[in-house]
Amino acid sequence: MLRNEFDAQYRSGKVKLLAGVDEAGRGPLAGPVYAAAVILPNGYYLEEINDSKKLSEKKREALFDIICENALAYCISSVSAKAIDEINILNATFQAMKQAVEGLPLAPDFVLVDGNRSKGLLVPHECVVGGDAKSQSIAAASILAKVSRDRYCKSDLAVKYPQYMFEKHKGYGTKLHIEKLLEFGPCPEHRTTFLTKILSQKPMEERL
Repeated sequence: MLRNEFDAQYRSGKVKLLAGVDEAGRGPLAGPVYAAAVILPNGYYLEEINDSKKLSEKKREALFDIICENALAYCISSVSAKAIDEINILNATFQAMKQAVEGLPLAPDFVLVDGNRSKGLLVPHECVVGGDAKSQSIAAASILAKVSRDRYCKSDLAVKYPQYMFEKHKGYGTKLHIEKLLEFGPCPEHRTTFLTKILSQKPMEERL
């Protein structure tokens, strides 16, 4: 089944505007979690729009502009690392998704949510496990969220905290990132609740 055909199942007389919502950045050690909501035109289909994790960075960047140009409406939202520490990553993800949906300039009649649960959405909706591979609307949202977060890490964070080389790992727990974290300690953009085990390690110089 094509991803636009999946979405078509949810369109009826009452559902004219169908939105897809997805997040990016639940797993990293630093930076915000992002979410995007997208309303595509009825019947719109571009085969290249797929789960953002299955696309190259170059392809995601190109599709970002195409989606923004063709969408009836879209909204991109984020929740900070500080808030993630305060309310936990799951609630922060729910909050980012809620903000994205509520920030749409057109109110959707129905929302497809990637994942197996949601919280706080007041509009009629359904959760779709693996939705970014099934739904064109969710896939489009996944691309907008992923590209927006990557751009933030490569520009804002990399410029503000060059010692961590955010442009390389984008906050994920790579070997390079952990090495820099142990060398310099956490910065204000690190999620301290994610760092307990890592920071319990000895400094690198003591392990040599």
